[in-house]
Amino acid sequence: MMRLCFLTVFGACAAYAQADKPPAAVVAGIPVNYDEAKVGTYQLPDPLLLGNGKPVRDAKTWNDKRRPEIVKLFEDNQYGRAPGRPAGARLVTTEAGSPALDGKAIRRQVTIYFSADNAGPKMDLLLYLPATATKQRAPVLLNAAFSANSNTVADPGVKVGEVWGRDKKKVPATQGMAFGKINVTRLIEAGFGFATVYYGDIDPDFAGGVPFGVRALFLKPGQTAPAANEWGAIAAWAWGLSRAMDYLETDPGVDAKRVAITGVSRLGKTVMWAGAHDTRFALVIASCSGEGGAALSRRNYGETIAHLTEPTRYPYQFAGNYAQFADKVDQFPVDAHMLIALIAPRPVLLQTGDKDFWSDPKGEFLAARAADPVYRLLGKQGLETDQMPPAGTPILHTIGYYMHAGGHGTIPSDWDQYLAFLKMHLQP
Repeated sequence: MMRLCFLTVFGACAAYAQADKPPAAVVAGIPVNYDEAKVGTYQLPDPLLLGNGKPVRDAKTWNDKRRPEIVKLFEDNQYGRAPGRPAGARLVTTEAGSPALDGKAIRRQVTIYFSADNAGPKMDLLLYLPATATKQRAPVLLNAAFSANSNTVADPGVKVGEVWGRDKKKVPATQGMAFGKINVTRLIEAGFGFATVYYGDIDPDFAGGVPFGVRALFLKPGQTAPAANEWGAIAAWAWGLSRAMDYLETDPGVDAKRVAITGVSRLGKTVMWAGAHDTRFALVIASCSGEGGAALSRRNYGETIAHLTEPTRYPYQFAGNYAQFADKVDQFPVDAHMLIALIAPRPVLLQTGDKDFWSDPKGEFLAARAADPVYRLLGKQGLETDQMPPAGTPILHTIGYYMHAGGHGTIPSDWDQYLAFLKMHLQP
């Protein structure tokens, strides 16, 4: 599954690979249900009911009371608490602005150091802006990538980065796995800038990775791992996106009020949490985020909390407390509809595939539908339908939902909907 996630991020053909095989009936020794008749009944927590039982009837009560309550519940029980912006963070510009993409864009490259130690964790940020951004600030799509910037964009002028190798050491990106490229020119021609960062620069994506990533900077004396309510890797990656936003707020060519974020699979989960937690992000596009992201946990379908937190799989991506709900999901104090609601009133687009049974496309649709009341309370349009659309039919309201025909990941035609959604809400 890890390799599949990597291969399907941007590849047109590989995204259908999962659909060619029957879904696994057992994963990590845990049965997987794909039968709607066996989903079971459940009751979702009410996002518009305060912890003291009183209803939320206005935007002020939501923003001042209920929203902070829900954020804390997610921090304590799923993603973990993360620190704020580190005092020692530094920006080093390695390329101030060079013509790129046949003169259509300006390319900048910046290294963000997370501490005063040059040998400590750091993140390379690659930014393209329309050449016209010298006269008018541009909206930007910030991408959380599975590989280094030099592997994400087809541009020989991009600094060759590093990626995590199989022996848990960083190697030149040229030695890492090759992924599909993002067509930056299409975004530039539509009036958008594009930025990308490699999630492995922030924190490694493997068990036991804490000493090698940003979380090690914040361990207390004698502490070897985050506490049970402190950040897992997903919260660390989301924290890194916020540090990228710190830089974008300073760039004279970027309209910092119109920065969107996007990611696929576990990075879809990451951008959901980043957008929910950091309200500076103006829009979220999450691809196939599934369980732990936009799919309802209380639906017994596809991947579950039990699968995510099984010791041989991905418990390191979440707060330690998350695992306690593996066999008692009915006691989970939050669910995915509340994560979507935290993004309100900002736009969010959930993209998935009709054959991505593992990620539960219907569970994402139902979560989006259950977030509608919060969007309406804040004067925005939710999904506004109980009918799940067929593959190829988008819903592009303030909450958007789009399902391509195929499996896990993003395919080139999905970008038609991404651009339509971006243009609709960020108006380049």
